[in-house]
Amino acid sequence: MSTLLEHIQNNPQDSQRLIGIKYEQLQKLLKQAIELNKHKQDLSLSKKVRIIAPGGGRKPKLSPEEQIILTLTYLRHLTTFQCN
Repeated sequence: MSTLLEHIQNNPQDSQRLIGIKYEQLQKLLKQAIELNKHKQDLSLSKKVRIIAPGGGRKPKLSPEEQIILTLTYLRHLTTFQCN
């Protein structure tokens, strides 16, 4: 079963229809979001005083790219946010 991210990477012309932004814009968004997330995590870890070693807890099932694609798809297809 292929993911939506794989489909968009294989068929960049479908990104506008599926998530509402062009493929080039999606690539820029993914790059910026991942860099911002990494920066925030590093900043958060530098301020923490840890008692327990890092690395515990549940690992995410979706990659950051897949999480962004899922959010964009949800926002694109959810019509309850439309105002009249």
